[in-house]
Amino acid sequence: MVASNKETPQKKTKRSGPKKNRSTSQRKPSDRFRRWGILLLKLGICGFAIFMAFVVYLDAVVIPKFEGKKWAIPAKVYARPVELYEGRLLKPDELQAQLRRQGYQPVTTVRRPGTFARTGNEFIIYSRGFHFPDGTESSRYAHVQFNSNQVISLTNRHRQPLPLLRLDPQPVGGIYPASYEDRLLIRLEQAPNYLVPALMAIEDRDFYEHWGISLSSIARALLVNVRAGSVVQGGSTLTQQLVKNFYLSNERTLIRKVQEAIMSVLLELHYSKDEILETYLNEVYLGQQGRRAIHGFGLASQFYFAQPIQELSLARTALLVGIVKGPSYYNPRRFPERAMQRRNLVLDVMANEGLVSKAEAERSKQLPLGIVSREQMRTNAFPAYLDVVKKQLRQDYAERDLTSEGLRIFTNMDPIIQRHAQSSLTRTVSAISKDKLQGAMIVTSAQTGDLLAVVGDKHPGYVGFNRAVDARRPVGSLLKPAIYLTALEQPGRYTLTTPVKDLPIKVEDGRGGFWEPGNYDGKSRGDVPLYEALARSFNQATTRTGMEVGVPNVLNTIRRLGVERSLPNYPSVLLGAASLTPMDIAVMYQTFASGGFRMPLRAIDAVVDASGRPLRRYSFSVERVVDPAPMELLRRSMVSVMREGTGRRAYWSISQDIDLAGKSGTTNDSRDSWFAGFSGNLMAVTWLGNDDNSSTGLTGSSGALRVWTDLMQRTPISGVQPLASDRLEYVWVQPESNLRSRQGCEGARLLPYIKGSAPSIADSCSQSAPQDDAGFFDTIKSWFN
Repeated sequence: MVASNKETPQKKTKRSGPKKNRSTSQRKPSDRFRRWGILLLKLGICGFAIFMAFVVYLDAVVIPKFEGKKWAIPAKVYARPVELYEGRLLKPDELQAQLRRQGYQPVTTVRRPGTFARTGNEFIIYSRGFHFPDGTESSRYAHVQFNSNQVISLTNRHRQPLPLLRLDPQPVGGIYPASYEDRLLIRLEQAPNYLVPALMAIEDRDFYEHWGISLSSIARALLVNVRAGSVVQGGSTLTQQLVKNFYLSNERTLIRKVQEAIMSVLLELHYSKDEILETYLNEVYLGQQGRRAIHGFGLASQFYFAQPIQELSLARTALLVGIVKGPSYYNPRRFPERAMQRRNLVLDVMANEGLVSKAEAERSKQLPLGIVSREQMRTNAFPAYLDVVKKQLRQDYAERDLTSEGLRIFTNMDPIIQRHAQSSLTRTVSAISKDKLQGAMIVTSAQTGDLLAVVGDKHPGYVGFNRAVDARRPVGSLLKPAIYLTALEQPGRYTLTTPVKDLPIKVEDGRGGFWEPGNYDGKSRGDVPLYEALARSFNQATTRTGMEVGVPNVLNTIRRLGVERSLPNYPSVLLGAASLTPMDIAVMYQTFASGGFRMPLRAIDAVVDASGRPLRRYSFSVERVVDPAPMELLRRSMVSVMREGTGRRAYWSISQDIDLAGKSGTTNDSRDSWFAGFSGNLMAVTWLGNDDNSSTGLTGSSGALRVWTDLMQRTPISGVQPLASDRLEYVWVQPESNLRSRQGCEGARLLPYIKGSAPSIADSCSQSAPQDDAGFFDTIKSWFN
């Protein structure tokens, strides 16, 4: 038997439990990293998307504001320009003061606009060019020669006659938006030579190289500050500063700094360096005046130096650049020593950078700061006048236009007369009383009705109740000229020498009672010439005359003279029981001053838009409402008021050679003191009183007349001239007897009469000698003598 050689199969044993997958186990850490990587990638993509969305949002913020209307530009208000011509009445000292107020620099040799030199009564003035509503006027070099208070010669550089020299108008205020930001826009090319280089050297040396942010600038600023021992340069670029001021708030957070950086880059991507720089020059904050914020170098130049920016010297330019770092800390009016140190540091940096020579920097460092006073550059220093301007403007323009469109308002305010009016009121009230006495004053051109000055408070810079426009007070005797004008328009009944009875009178007051007016001194004079009744302001004679001509007729005359306010038809109105404002009275007396022409009082001459295009001119309008013959008779009576009546106090300080005309007014218990009158070139109304209507103890002559006289004494004036009329003749008469007389007779006066109304019966003196048959011109000459 053969044995088989077969192998016995081995049993396979199975291991319990799961099998290990070595490859899966080895890939697990990398898989985890991959998952994190994917997550981070997703987060990065989301973050980038958010960042880009944020950038897109910021881009949408940057572009519209920069390309659109960047700023709300307030309307600028200007005084009327000072005009010089042969015959102009002006004191040389006043011209010099006004030149200084407007930033004209006194120099030894006049070579550039904005400078002047004075030798005695001769001036050399190099005026600035200016775009007036009627066209652009270039700079002019002029010789001006004075004789006392009058310009007697005006010539150009070559001593050839110059018909007119018109100075650029003085800015007197603005109409501001709610933010009270103010700026005067300039073009980059208008910047003075040193401004941009100095700004680069101090604030951003690499401005034309970087893309909005600059790490090298930060490092360089740190080094310069360490060397200087103080903070001279900042690390932010000009673009960052612009973004911060133009778009962002002042909060100091990381998010805001990121915004600032991104927006700076975006701004650099979209706009040229010059566009960004020009915007910076107009946006940068450089000072504060009350609520008014001073932005931009253009306005800062006016604010600190009263000069256009094109005229700034190296030293003044360096000061403005230095102020950029901290307008409050380096305020040159509050901290002049601090500002001086900062200015000199800027000059040193400019010298070190080779922008100016060291010698030039040292010369500039020796100069004073040259800052004008707060009073000199105070904006809205004439609130009462600006109040009138705003009221007239708001009849034609929306508030938004006035506060944001950069309109330029040219007014008729005379800056010299306005200051005289303010000081006359303040000085006189202070001399009369230290208590609650208040006052108001209005001054106009006697011939044109231009509103030259408005004062509404004894503290003229106070912004509040404008008494010149809004204070309605009883006017006393100021309405009496209207009564006598109504009479003199009836030459068959009344002349200047017609006897009127100054006797007690009792009339029904129209309200169920009786009115018994008396004279101020309680006396009666019997028959007096009509002109004397007005000159000495006799109440009884005036009331009788008013009742004879009729109260309705007097009220109609008052309306013709320009008073639009309704007055009650009561006899007491004849003596001024009605309440009117100083402005109402000014309109009425303007008609007297102009010789019978009614005209609106014009505060505004013209309005132009930001580009200089005229929008509206407030044209001169006039209407004759009184014939010159009776008007001349009334004006002669008003001259008598000044010569021998209630206004004679004015001649204590004004030359007797000048004819003035006017009328005083005093109300019951001396609550109101008024005076209204005119010279040949000026008309003025003054009022004094207490706001609580208590007694002042003042008459029109002892109070308001003093203010009026103070103004007329300080302002060159001409005399009131007789009106020409072929209806008039001049006759020698005896006023007390109303008889015809002749020159040389005792008490005889030469008075005007409407032809056919002069006395026909001669007095004994006239009958004893031949009549003087001198011609008309000899008669006028004698009358003037």
